[in-house]
Amino acid sequence: MIKKVLWAVLAGVVALAAFVAINTVRKGSRQLQVPPLAPLAIDEGAVAQRLGQAVRLQTVSSQTDAQLNADRFEALHALLQQQFPRVHAQLTRETVGGLSLLYTWPGSDPQAKPMLLMAHQDVVPIAPGTEGDWQQPPFSGAVEGGYIWGRGSWDDKGNLLSQLEAVELLLQSGWQPPRTVYLAYGADEEVGGQRGAAQIAALLKSRGVQLDFVIDEGLLVLDGVLPGLKPPAAVIGIAEKGYLSVQLTVSATPGHSSMPPPQGTSAIAMMAAALTKLENRQMPAAIRGVAGEMFDTLAPEMSGFSRVALSNLWLFGPLVQRQLEGAASTNALLRTTTALTIVSAGNKDNVLPGRAEATVNFRMLPGDTEDGVLQHVHGAIDAAVPADQLKLETLPGAREASKVAPTGSAQYKLLNQTIREVFPDALVAPGLMVGGTDSVHYEPISDHIFKFSPVRANSEDLKRFHGTNERLAVKNYADAIRFYHRLITQMAAARPGA
Repeated sequence: MIKKVLWAVLAGVVALAAFVAINTVRKGSRQLQVPPLAPLAIDEGAVAQRLGQAVRLQTVSSQTDAQLNADRFEALHALLQQQFPRVHAQLTRETVGGLSLLYTWPGSDPQAKPMLLMAHQDVVPIAPGTEGDWQQPPFSGAVEGGYIWGRGSWDDKGNLLSQLEAVELLLQSGWQPPRTVYLAYGADEEVGGQRGAAQIAALLKSRGVQLDFVIDEGLLVLDGVLPGLKPPAAVIGIAEKGYLSVQLTVSATPGHSSMPPPQGTSAIAMMAAALTKLENRQMPAAIRGVAGEMFDTLAPEMSGFSRVALSNLWLFGPLVQRQLEGAASTNALLRTTTALTIVSAGNKDNVLPGRAEATVNFRMLPGDTEDGVLQHVHGAIDAAVPADQLKLETLPGAREASKVAPTGSAQYKLLNQTIREVFPDALVAPGLMVGGTDSVHYEPISDHIFKFSPVRANSEDLKRFHGTNERLAVKNYADAIRFYHRLITQMAAARPGA
């Protein structure tokens, strides 16, 4: 009897292993097979120096002061006019919202929907006290060791100037776009884009413009970043997470610190208990939606157990999910995240404060809502704070997650194809932006918004984003110009949404 049971168990294990193996092999590659392009000739030294000049202009934006560094933005506008004479002679340039720019390159086919390329002029400031940590001065724009150094070289003047370099080359060759091409360059993306991208999008909408295709900064060509994947992965952002900050206010009776109230009933104690509950009870995670599509696309390209596990999530899903939740970058793909960002209470060491305040920031997955997050907050806090002593308030700037651009569209396929042509060693997969971009402002006038920067990056490079020693490899920058040159000719000539 025991032998029969053991044989039955063994047979079941063998059958399961065979099914897993067959299922793994059956999931073949979903990569487009396209021949690589012959590299477009680029004067790498000249283009690097032009980008370096733009980096030297300290175009740091402010949420509250629209005129902060206005002279630096205006100097950038003048520099672009000098650097790209054909663009400024043959395209129409409008100034929108004070400092943002909109270029129009009319197409020969008035029936074709226009396309739009985006970037932004502004940069984030240097963290005080870190200036001496830079290998090159933060706004030097130095071209040294094969890199363009300085704040904005990567985020996002590299995208802005590589687009203009591509258009200048196309104009030089006499090429004319069948569909109209817009170039939109906001001046306040780092502080929300309300004066720039929001106003440009509203202007286009008022003119009856419906865009066939939009591309903005976003995800990257990641090299050695995704575990189990040897080739680089060019990840196209097809959606971005929503943004919601909730302020919690706890009230209690103030008093002298020599006579504290019963344990757990002071404003600070109740706030600490509430925040601990929120931290310990995260919103649910799952390999679904955009993240599910990304892993499904990359699974056949992975090696070893990673390929087996991702190809058989019906069996290994809980194990894979636990591993993904263990890293901040992948955890953010699976859930609406909870971040405790501001806490304040008290102003003297011998006084019990009558109020404690905290701000919690949530980045919402597509499908999650503001109301759902607020219900989660109430449920998580539960009885940590009596209802009459707790106030929840949604702070300004909240927005739902973006729409999800369809990957089955002709627009996505052309973008995919262009990436494979210019970066032939890279795999292509859809992905989710966990940060914010200006592109969300264009949702009323386009269903095909993609967030992708043609920049190669490894784990060490990612630390430079908004950090110290921001730089862009000259060869990488040349590839970005080649990418936009090919993308414009491909997308502007196609008629998927005409």
